Amino acid sequence: MNLVLCAASLALLGLTLWVLLRWGRLRCTGSEPVGLFTFLAILFTSGLDMGLIIFPMTEFPIYASEQPYQFSNPLAVAFGFWGFLIWAMYFITTFYFCVIEPRVRLFELRPVKLVNNLVIVSTCAFTAYLFLVNIAWYAPEISETWQYLTVVAILLAAIYSSTDIRYLKVLSVASTWLFFGLILAMAIVGGVGPDSFARAAGDIGSGYFAKLPHFVVPLSDYHAFYLFWWFAWSIMIGQFVSRFVGGLKTYQLLLALLIIPSIPLAIWFAVLYHYFTDGIAIAPLWKLAMLAVGVIFVINSVDSLVRLYSDNLGLSVQRLGRARFIACHFVLLGALVLTFRFTPFEIQWVGLTVIGLYAATLGLLALRCRPALQSIGGHSVSRA
Repeated sequence: MNLVLCAASLALLGLTLWVLLRWGRLRCTGSEPVGLFTFLAILFTSGLDMGLIIFPMTEFPIYASEQPYQFSNPLAVAFGFWGFLIWAMYFITTFYFCVIEPRVRLFELRPVKLVNNLVIVSTCAFTAYLFLVNIAWYAPEISETWQYLTVVAILLAAIYSSTDIRYLKVLSVASTWLFFGLILAMAIVGGVGPDSFARAAGDIGSGYFAKLPHFVVPLSDYHAFYLFWWFAWSIMIGQFVSRFVGGLKTYQLLLALLIIPSIPLAIWFAVLYHYFTDGIAIAPLWKLAMLAVGVIFVINSVDSLVRLYSDNLGLSVQRLGRARFIACHFVLLGALVLTFRFTPFEIQWVGLTVIGLYAATLGLLALRCRPALQSIGGHSVSRA
């Protein structure tokens, strides 16, 4: 599997370069364009989940002690698993669904549509599953029963939110500001000053950007898990956020995706890294604050994915009515969360399926869609 992953990662970078050279100044406009800040807030909160909040604190000791990561420092490794280059996956799929798919309609083909929606539903459920298995770190006093009930409440809230686009826009912007507030508050409480941020910038610069090629292919099986996870996310995040692109040129879209989300990621990781290196315990109150932001991230993520696959499958609220819509999607996602919990089913399988979908799409574009590709010029492209 890792050999396939290596080939897919390298091909993705080559494809990014090709898109920039061919259509770098093309303006891209989605079907529901929004302002840049709202677009980035939707992207950031839909493309990330609670793992961003909790994983670094549990992973810093691993990166500090295990051999595959000794070429760098723990902060740079954590950033490399979440930031900058991996957002190129979202760029490729966002560009494809904003510019190319409206012309070729490959994802309306029955086999492609079926696989695509199986991927979306599975990854949507994995987001809730991750919250379930990690909630004990936030609040160890919560019983297992309450852990499951919390996930039930999150699923219901996310499915209800997906019934109206207004909820997503409000939640996305609000959770972005809450995340910034959490960063600021924990930095103040932990005594994170300008010197700490300067050291963190140096660690990321020397440990990540100076050694960027190391992060393209898997460093370890755990890094491979992350890359498969990002591949699984990429196909549906591209479909969802492409509708909100508001006239950015292709190169601007790439820069926005690579740079802007990576800045708060780096700052947040720097704060957590200060707690790790100085041995500062996170107080229960701040764990609960992290939990609250993580819950909103999960709701945003599940909301965006439910909205996407329900439209694709014709299981929309307009067709089913709100009550049946909520019941249908709750049963579906709940069953898949339990599948992740109690069976050998893994997100790596979903990521591998997405890589296969990428390959099939490229093959179809080359064999059937050359005239459509050649017709894409320097004019703005809007999704129908």
